[in-house]
Amino acid sequence: MSALGDLLDGLPAHQRALLREARPGAELAEPPMRAELSDRRVFGRNWIFERKLDGVRAIGVCENGRLRLLSRTGRGVNQTYPEIVEALAAQRGTDFTVDGEIVAFSGGRTDFSRLQQRMQLSTERQARASGVAVTYYLFDLLRLDGKDLTRLPLRTRKSLLRKALDFQAPLRFTPHRNQGGQRQLEEACARGWEGLIAKRADGRYVTRRSPDWLKLKCERGQELVIGGFTDPAGARTGFGALLLGHYENGALRYAGKVGTGYDHATLLALRAGLDELETRRSPFADPVRERGAHWVEPRLVAQVGFTEWTRDGMLRHPRFLGLRDDKKPQDVVREVPREQR
Repeated sequence: MSALGDLLDGLPAHQRALLREARPGAELAEPPMRAELSDRRVFGRNWIFERKLDGVRAIGVCENGRLRLLSRTGRGVNQTYPEIVEALAAQRGTDFTVDGEIVAFSGGRTDFSRLQQRMQLSTERQARASGVAVTYYLFDLLRLDGKDLTRLPLRTRKSLLRKALDFQAPLRFTPHRNQGGQRQLEEACARGWEGLIAKRADGRYVTRRSPDWLKLKCERGQELVIGGFTDPAGARTGFGALLLGHYENGALRYAGKVGTGYDHATLLALRAGLDELETRRSPFADPVRERGAHWVEPRLVAQVGFTEWTRDGMLRHPRFLGLRDDKKPQDVVREVPREQR
């Protein structure tokens, strides 16, 4: 048994009984565990609380010394984040799977717009020349030394993660608190965080969205599908606003437009991409009454911040944060806090 295997051998007998042989390549076939948006603010002792990071999800898979870094949709991103691949490949273990979030910092805060400058790069040369440093915050360990750990309690998985890997830049262990609620969320918001993730400490890791992980947000925000755009007005270049929607029972429902949050370069780059997707028919199931509307195939996903949903299902005070390439358009649905369902 390897030194990392000794970590598993040191578990209590009832936890060792939960271990299973890991299936080769299993991480390529299943999506990662996802959190549900929640308005809950009162929690018992069996919860832990992590900082909600404004980045992109990534799964690091090392099998027989081969390292693969995968996006949330299973797309390989080794070339986009070569320094992270190198740091994982340098670990003493040669068989592990980790889950975490890749972020970029600006002024001490995670900055999704800055990270997007790396997300769009597809070669190692471009990534290293970008000038955008990234950090990979690891918060879960799914496999170690040939064993599937997903049935173990979260608190045990995090303890093994801390011991199994060497956390030197750009790798960071995601710390947690054992208490959380309204006051802790307010403190997080005051520090400029995006919010908190509440996780059931004894929960297993499941490949779906689960109420065992809850998103407690400072500001509402979610992914939305781009279904069209409007013409620019005045001195504006590129386009006026993006027309956005989310899926409901297979239909793309219109959710409003977003005309703020762009710089000049983004306006031009987005317009070039939109022109390639332009189509004659609206992809929305609802009527969209916007002057100068152009329709596009619903292939692009935007991250949007906003204050609230209106009663008629429109976004209030939206702002564009960036494009996401780690989520399929057909998976984008309106996020409703669990307590409001």
